[in-house]
Amino acid sequence: MNLFRPFCRICFFIFLVSIFAVGEATAENRPNVLFIAVDDLNNDLGCYGHPLVHSPNIDRLAKRGIQFDRAYCQYPVCNPSRSSLMTGLYPEQTGVLSNAGVFRKRHPDLPTLSQHFIANGYFAARVGKIYHYGVPLQIGTSGEDDELSWNRVANPIGIDRTQLEPVSTLMKGKYGGTISWRIVESKDEDHTDGKGAIDAIQIMKEHHPDKTGKPFFLAMGFFRPHTPYVAPAHYAKLYPFEKIIPLMEKPGDRNDIPSLALHDRPHQRELSISKRKEIIQAYYASVTLMDACVGKLMDALDELKLTENTIVVFFSDHGYHLGHHGLWQKSDLFEGSARVPMIISVPGAKQVGKKTASLVELIDLYPTLSELCGLDKPRHLKGKSLVPVLRDSTKSVREAAFTVTRARGKSPKKLGGQKPLGRTIRTDRYRYTEWGQDGKHGVELYDYKTDPEEYINLAKRKGNDSLVKLMQTKLHATRSYTR
Repeated sequence: MNLFRPFCRICFFIFLVSIFAVGEATAENRPNVLFIAVDDLNNDLGCYGHPLVHSPNIDRLAKRGIQFDRAYCQYPVCNPSRSSLMTGLYPEQTGVLSNAGVFRKRHPDLPTLSQHFIANGYFAARVGKIYHYGVPLQIGTSGEDDELSWNRVANPIGIDRTQLEPVSTLMKGKYGGTISWRIVESKDEDHTDGKGAIDAIQIMKEHHPDKTGKPFFLAMGFFRPHTPYVAPAHYAKLYPFEKIIPLMEKPGDRNDIPSLALHDRPHQRELSISKRKEIIQAYYASVTLMDACVGKLMDALDELKLTENTIVVFFSDHGYHLGHHGLWQKSDLFEGSARVPMIISVPGAKQVGKKTASLVELIDLYPTLSELCGLDKPRHLKGKSLVPVLRDSTKSVREAAFTVTRARGKSPKKLGGQKPLGRTIRTDRYRYTEWGQDGKHGVELYDYKTDPEEYINLAKRKGNDSLVKLMQTKLHATRSYTR
């Protein structure tokens, strides 16, 4: 008997390897999904090459899976991005183009990602933020959640909500829409994300497939590092001010950038170097807090013997600026705001610990997970399955990644009070952006081979007409698919 059980486990693992090696699963043995969404996280992580940020657990996950170095969100703001990836539609198709929209108004019967898994026999649970929340004031509630997407929800609440003051902020009385931060002597489990990890582990235990006979789709939505950056002091100590080198605005950088492309917020461009260091320290401390919580989830998978049959997805809803172009936070169409970290770990996969330069979009997660788990893909999906890339990291599934956003700031009178949309595509080498119909209010073109920091807008420079025309054709072809 004692020898029989280990033998069965070995046979079971070999069976899983044969399943996942070809990217398919059977109805009788579908894998679990741990779906980790992070709020306002950029690519400043150890596994992405950042020299200062401590992210040992996310780095550990990257070694178990495929790290996507060119993953992009569809809208660099929380609600539109999350509505898009959870529905499998582009923002202009969901009708959600701000934090105020609800996709159900246009698509009342559309099956979301987790809802599709429920329809195929999964138990689906949400912990924390998957759909939109007003952070931090809606923490502890269901926020703007979609009730049809879950069998069970948990709304953790920690000191980052219950003890907001004293907090440093750039705008008195403001927390979430502007930069605000607080370093506090505390334990990880005092914070909302720490409590969320505990809730998620409890759900794994209670709905373990060995008990229920059903696989689970567990969505863990971490709030950090979204502002306010509230983090324990022991993580802030990892980032002494003398090691933080703030990125300063380069003189003349903005001279060739359309005004509608610059999503400035009050009091952010004039920050002193010491204040920048203080803010960046709190942001990175929040990242490391979230990373520690990811580690608790990974350890729980191991302890509960779920690792060998659980797909883990890790991603951020959009990128985040910490001073580049004089910008902070999000909402724009530069690389720092549109690009996101993304890792997918499939148990038994032949390729692990690899990095891929394949261009991918967050909207690709819905069809990818459906295929990996042996589910039919709903007809409405606009994304592309990444299974070919998971099989071979050198493969590619798309020529360009698309992102859209609404111009920020006061609308010029000539626009009739309507803020135009900006649309951009990222190819292997270039980013091409148009503001308004056919670029009426500005055009941008950046060459990442010669100008990785996007300092030179080639769109209006002599000799680039043919390249601009080519990129315009590519953008318009993509746009016709995303409307």
